[in-house]
Amino acid sequence: MKLHIVMHESFESPAAIENWAKKKGSDITYTRLYAGDTFPEKLDFDFLVVMGGPQSPHTTLEECPHFDAKRELAFIKKTIDKKKIVLGVCLGAQFIGEAFGARVEHSPTREIGIFPITLTEEGKKDPIFSKFPETFSIGHWHGDMPGLTAKSKVLATSKGCPRQIVHYAPKVYGFQCHFEFTPEAMEGMIENNSEELKKYKGLPYIETAEQLRTHDYTEMNKLLFGFLDKITNQN
Repeated sequence: MKLHIVMHESFESPAAIENWAKKKGSDITYTRLYAGDTFPEKLDFDFLVVMGGPQSPHTTLEECPHFDAKRELAFIKKTIDKKKIVLGVCLGAQFIGEAFGARVEHSPTREIGIFPITLTEEGKKDPIFSKFPETFSIGHWHGDMPGLTAKSKVLATSKGCPRQIVHYAPKVYGFQCHFEFTPEAMEGMIENNSEELKKYKGLPYIETAEQLRTHDYTEMNKLLFGFLDKITNQN
């Protein structure tokens, strides 16, 4: 298995996704946009993971010089057209929606912390998520959510966001939530996004840095590993 990971910022790390890939002996390559990397010309990988970031799919080069949204969107579209496995996390999920022609939207409320999500009826029928618990706790750090097409299926929702997991095509999923968080990854998020924690303190679904540090991320990581095992074993 060849895995390619797009990272927008160093602190929005693949974390448990990377841990899974290393345990599987996968060949991992990266496009680290914050470090000046460019997207590969050859799509010689099996699985693309597009990570999150503080940007939006409509952030301009003037606003963020290392973030070329048009070029990234073209790369993601090309990868989807080649029938690769594609997973988008947070901003990555929003990019996948855009690749299918669905514009990113603001979530009804911001979520930062560990909160439960619940499978929809579509989620209970999904070949992968049908084996998941109906409700489970997962990581969140967002204010937007991916757009929907006529064919996309919302597989899970939360009280704060109606689009937590979206199935866009047979091998293409978008996670607005964060299965991949680990204690180390969360520490990076806290360190680099402390202003958000201050700005949105007191909203219904915003935890403090102290609360974020107390969580056990083991179970959500196990669910992630189950998803990754199944999607990479699909025909």
